[in-house]
Amino acid sequence: MEKCLAGEGLSCGGSTMVEAVRDPKSRVVGLKQTLRALQQDRVSVVYLANDVDEHIRRKISTACAERGVELKPAGMGQRELGAFCGIEVGAAVLAVLRS
Repeated sequence: MEKCLAGEGLSCGGSTMVEAVRDPKSRVVGLKQTLRALQQDRVSVVYLANDVDEHIRRKISTACAERGVELKPAGMGQRELGAFCGIEVGAAVLAVLRS
């Protein structure tokens, strides 16, 4: 049974965030990898955990604005976002890559 999440961009039935998590080739997880992918113009949307520090929020917000990439709230904290992505540590950001 599919796990449905209630948060912006997380509903069942084809959300880009849910699809990205299912296919690891279509996403990158973490600040460094996301910033690198943004520099390479490979990102379509970025999801930000609710509980990130302000300096991380500013850094990713600036990078997204420079590239014209939408930044959305993940609707969960770092620990939950990491688990949602299938990693054992917290994740501040999840970037969905362009197809």
